[in-house]
Amino acid sequence: MAWPRALQRGALLTRFSHHHVVVFLLTFFSYSLLHASRKTFSNVKVSVSKQWTPSAYNTSVELPVEIWSTNHLFPNTEEATLFLGTLDTIFLFSYAVGLFISGIIGDRLNLRWVLSFGMCLSALVVFVFGTLTEWLHFYNKWFYCCLWIVNGLLQSTGWPCVVAVMGNWFGKAGRGVVFGLWSACASVGNILGACLASSVLQYGYEYAFLVTASVQFAGGIAIFFGLLVSPEEIGLTGLEAEGNFEDSHRPLINDAENEDEYEPNYSVQEDNPVTQVKAIGFHQACCLPGVIPYSLAYACLKLVNYSFFFWLPFYLSNNFRWKEAEADQLSIWYDVGGIIGGTLQGFISDVLQRRAPVLALSLLLAIGSLVGYSRSPNDKSINALLMTVTGFFIGGPSNMISSAISADLGRQELIQGSSEALATVTGIVDGTGSIGAAVGQYLVSLIQDNLGWMWVFYFFILMTSCTILFISPLIAREMSSLVQRGRAHMLSE
Repeated sequence: MAWPRALQRGALLTRFSHHHVVVFLLTFFSYSLLHASRKTFSNVKVSVSKQWTPSAYNTSVELPVEIWSTNHLFPNTEEATLFLGTLDTIFLFSYAVGLFISGIIGDRLNLRWVLSFGMCLSALVVFVFGTLTEWLHFYNKWFYCCLWIVNGLLQSTGWPCVVAVMGNWFGKAGRGVVFGLWSACASVGNILGACLASSVLQYGYEYAFLVTASVQFAGGIAIFFGLLVSPEEIGLTGLEAEGNFEDSHRPLINDAENEDEYEPNYSVQEDNPVTQVKAIGFHQACCLPGVIPYSLAYACLKLVNYSFFFWLPFYLSNNFRWKEAEADQLSIWYDVGGIIGGTLQGFISDVLQRRAPVLALSLLLAIGSLVGYSRSPNDKSINALLMTVTGFFIGGPSNMISSAISADLGRQELIQGSSEALATVTGIVDGTGSIGAAVGQYLVSLIQDNLGWMWVFYFFILMTSCTILFISPLIAREMSSLVQRGRAHMLSE
């Protein structure tokens, strides 16, 4: 099989300038920091649950009765755990709503301003939620809910903006491997958050929030002064930035059947100022080919992926009775698997020039990995190995849909005349996914409380199967196209 031109003989690396590297790193670490602050909340759930329950149920800290009486949010740890799941649901619902709004705003305002604004204000909210309330011994359920709603809205500015910036700088040629590697930013953020939280957890969970919020705020300042949102900001056209590779604008997601007749139509930029292309509307973006199927598929897949993200440390500590810090560190292996899976599967999809078949195979294997992990013995080494495999087949496809596929959908041939749709499409895909994840977090806590952890894994298997079902028409079409291309190649020889 002939490889795409941009992947041959190191061309993928040689065509990138130092500007591409800076944009890659800044967007990578900006979203990593956003995810690190989310992961912190996941990693300190056991400590927070203990702090919110009476001293009769909490023997970890010796405090006077009058102090404990101010923290009696819940009569027992079970109700505290259910509220933590509710907070996850509240966050994800507000995050989902924010994604639809942020995508539209990102296509109309400066992406750097929106991203920096969201990072800095989100850091302040995290500081108030986890650190200031503990220092002041102020505990209130409604206050926590309001803060987490605001945090979800602010954090939603991140993903549509960073994907849009990456889409402006990196063309379709090699996008699978570039975005596969870049989409590891979420997993790196999870690892960073787990390491930061476990390193200061012995001093109190409030310091875990303090450290991650401080780092995130500093990252927002760096984004404001250092990020270039498009090549045009430094006088480069899209063509110049791509290094004159025709394949960089050849759509991987194209409604046309006769894709071999596709001819790129470039126009070289003159010295005139760059005209702002009008962004397409929300309804138009929803009607683009592939947007709705991938959005629904991502709703199911993100439910599973984010359930691991939010509940894995708690599951390890609750089910195997391991120490909270040990569970935090062990949960890193799920993200390691996601990093490897996203990069490798993105590379394979670039070679095949098709995304859906790679997703289908990975998701089928994900069902088997979920069955295996649900029966993991009380052994940390075996658990870490099974966790890595599960992360490979669940986190990898999740990373690919949320990054490379979203970028493909937002730069389709059908909207070349109005291509400022990338942030809007990304917001639709990730927003729909977050709605599914939001519903899932409450269902996970409910299923676990009534039926146990094994039924939670059965629920994950069902959702993974639904993911395959939603993209099955795309799988069939792309597999048919691959077969036709293979026959045409054999006949030409």
